[in-house]
Amino acid sequence: MSEQNPSFKPSLGLLDATMIVAGSMIGSGIFIVSADITRNVGSAGWLILVWLITGFMTLTAALSYGELSAMFPKAGGQYVYLKEAFNPLAGFLYGWSFFAVIQTATIAAVGVAFSKFAGKFFPVLNMSDENILVQISWLKIYPAQLLSIVLIVLLTYINTKGIQGGKLIQTTFTVTKLLSLFGLIGFGFLLAAKSSVWNANWQDAWKMHSVSPQGATPVLGVAMLGAIAASMVGSIFSSDSWNNVTFIAGEIKNPKKNIGLSLFLGTGIVTIIYVAANLMYISVLPLNDIAFAQQDRVAVTASNVIFGEAGSYVIAVMIMISTFGCNNGLILAGARVYYTMAQDGLFFKKAATLNKNAVPEWALWAQCVIASVLCLSGRYGDLLDMISFVVVIFYVLTIIGIFILRKKRPDIERPYKAFGYPVLPAIYIVMGIAFCIALIFQKPVYAGWGLGIVLLGIPLYFIARRSDAASTK
Repeated sequence: MSEQNPSFKPSLGLLDATMIVAGSMIGSGIFIVSADITRNVGSAGWLILVWLITGFMTLTAALSYGELSAMFPKAGGQYVYLKEAFNPLAGFLYGWSFFAVIQTATIAAVGVAFSKFAGKFFPVLNMSDENILVQISWLKIYPAQLLSIVLIVLLTYINTKGIQGGKLIQTTFTVTKLLSLFGLIGFGFLLAAKSSVWNANWQDAWKMHSVSPQGATPVLGVAMLGAIAASMVGSIFSSDSWNNVTFIAGEIKNPKKNIGLSLFLGTGIVTIIYVAANLMYISVLPLNDIAFAQQDRVAVTASNVIFGEAGSYVIAVMIMISTFGCNNGLILAGARVYYTMAQDGLFFKKAATLNKNAVPEWALWAQCVIASVLCLSGRYGDLLDMISFVVVIFYVLTIIGIFILRKKRPDIERPYKAFGYPVLPAIYIVMGIAFCIALIFQKPVYAGWGLGIVLLGIPLYFIARRSDAASTK
């Protein structure tokens, strides 16, 4: 029987917090999503600009969150900020969406990505028809999905044993993948010095085209906004989860200083890597090879050019390291949100307890179950399209919360204030709203489902409140 421990233990320093930011951001996206972006915009200039816009938005949001994290340095992060700025319903809607799709679907997708690339070494893990274990109507279960569940269960178990194990995995794997990515980018640029691909790719670099196997179609006028929004689904997913460090504020030393600093350092490092990686892709691969890389594996195609036949194995190992570390950070941080919600009477009561190792064990296993189910569903690709829409909605609302709290609670201590306030936060809000509106027109089904999941939380909130009120009588 787990013993309840009344409080978290601050045991993570600035390096640990920065590695959680960077490690949670870098999963499999940077190795894959540039193919879809290139198909949407069709030119080198627009490909890089999409990543720069995403990087700007990420850095702006992270710097704005620094103010909120310093004001409310406790577990729960964005859930707490929304509750304090608006009301408990706003916080619950985020927490519900976080549990239903944002965090759990990301954990599932990253776990499946690990298994898919392990298939390079173990063919039975390739998700092809000859490897189907069970098929029930539309549901197909592959060995890769089972391995992804084993990975999620293993990392969940390690994290139930205390923060130290998760901290060691996070720092080790994040440092390894950062060095590996810098190495890949460096070798790519060395090869590019002898290639003419770079110059060819920058011909007509600012003419936007929608690219298909049948040819290229010019994209003009308002349609360009839709193309950019569709492109940014991938880059935003690849850059998301930077805010995971705010969920574990109760376990960070000097959180009023270190959370804001780790957000800046982590997002800054990853933004530089992402832009550099795409510049490397452009320097070694023709645009057509980027757009139509096999199974969208742009990094594999680039690595084959750089390292020859061994290239695909190099990337497979890199992605397995990357996704393993990424999932550890997601699993470690996510459960702290459910813990804080349960403390407020808005989640299962058992999630409000810490075990003898001072971690929310029940919340960790609840998250594990949902993520595992999503691994089996085979629908994680669709879920991720919804994630970008839902995530940006809540980022926009949270940054609006900075303006509200400046008026609502002007006397609260603010050890750190949002950089560039009010201009940069306002720019982010405008860009975020424009992205969501464009995505509604570009991908209405996924945006509609994402919004539906959020709104489903409204009746659930009142059910939770009624249940909590009844239990306290």
